[in-house]
Amino acid sequence: MNTDNTTRTKNYDVVVIGGGAAGLATIASLLKRQPSLKIALAEPSDQHYYQPGWTLVGGGVFKQARTVKNMADLIPAAVTWYKSAAASFQPELNQVVLQDNSTLSYRALVVAMGLKLDWSAIPGLADNLGQHGVTSNYAPGLAPYTWQLVQQLQQGTAIFTQPPMPIKCAGAPQKAMYLSCDHWLRNHVLKNINVHFCSAGAAIFGVADYVPALQQYIEKYAINLNLQTNLIALDASSQTAYFKQIQADGSSKDIEKHFDMLHVTPPQVAPDVLRQSLLADNAGWMNVFPDTLQHQQWPNVFALGDCANTPNAKTAAAVRKQAPVVAENLIKLLTNKPMQAVYDGYGSCPLTVERGKIVLAEFLYGGKVEPTFPKWLVDGTKPSALSWFLKEKMLPPLYWYAMLKGHEWLATPSYRDDLPQDRHQKNQLK
Repeated sequence: MNTDNTTRTKNYDVVVIGGGAAGLATIASLLKRQPSLKIALAEPSDQHYYQPGWTLVGGGVFKQARTVKNMADLIPAAVTWYKSAAASFQPELNQVVLQDNSTLSYRALVVAMGLKLDWSAIPGLADNLGQHGVTSNYAPGLAPYTWQLVQQLQQGTAIFTQPPMPIKCAGAPQKAMYLSCDHWLRNHVLKNINVHFCSAGAAIFGVADYVPALQQYIEKYAINLNLQTNLIALDASSQTAYFKQIQADGSSKDIEKHFDMLHVTPPQVAPDVLRQSLLADNAGWMNVFPDTLQHQQWPNVFALGDCANTPNAKTAAAVRKQAPVVAENLIKLLTNKPMQAVYDGYGSCPLTVERGKIVLAEFLYGGKVEPTFPKWLVDGTKPSALSWFLKEKMLPPLYWYAMLKGHEWLATPSYRDDLPQDRHQKNQLK
């Protein structure tokens, strides 16, 4: 890995924006296919987080240290690393300007910059995270505080919230709740704790096949289910949370709830620099074709991960499938060959319903259930100890040493030889 912080324009075959799971996995897949590529990575952080592990940190299963590695140890030696974020995109010039004033010129661009956790959208939240019983497994470093609160709570009210979609891993707010309830049940205090799940959504989970199993745990833990109930503000000093709840007739009313523990999933939006660019759709996300992950207007731009507007679950499992597709299609673009690799919308959400058991939700675009394993081995619609073993023991090393290294285990792209090759011309004529 090289570093470069000079301000003159530099030319690369590929510029990758973002060194999270999506960016690093794509770099690894590109170099696996064409080691001679000249690649630049723009990423300001010194650390890389295994975010799927934070649920287990908040449930007392993992220590935080297991979910963090130095960024420098994960970037391939052949890649030039710019420790800076993107300041502006100039797709008409095939350039990106970074915050350190570097200008990177590219033959192809990969945007994998994730999303923005919009803590400030809820008044009273940002300044009180990590105190007064307010926590979130979504915040780097706060999952240990979640576990501290869970262990300390012997009686009172615990509230778990979920904002409107899209969010990272739609099941994560529930995972935190179920693991907390399981701990309280095992320690014979759950009967003294009033648990609320307040979700802005109209259903407990977006894929109906997995709802019955989750509903059983809602009943087992005597959770008060509050759907279409969105957190809008909080007063941490009095431990009061304020919600807007949609009624059956479509009207809304404001309600307030006292809490002793509040686990908040913040609203999530596209990064500011992306929303203000020519690359964004009307909602601010990267405007790509959902199959090839190629930008709908700029042919030499691709996107994957949380920043893309593809209608799939925003999970690391989705990235694992997307990275090889982007790598295949980008290289085809650079060599003037037709693109054939397609992403089918695969996403996975291992729902930790109790310590030692998981409901393994796997699905494609449109909510079509698509299990990896045969039903006789793992029935994803039911709690499974084998799925827990996969989540706890297998997935972390597969993430660090397979996915981020270009080993595409169970992630080989699908191919279509009938993909239209003139979509950009049609879009530009609109």
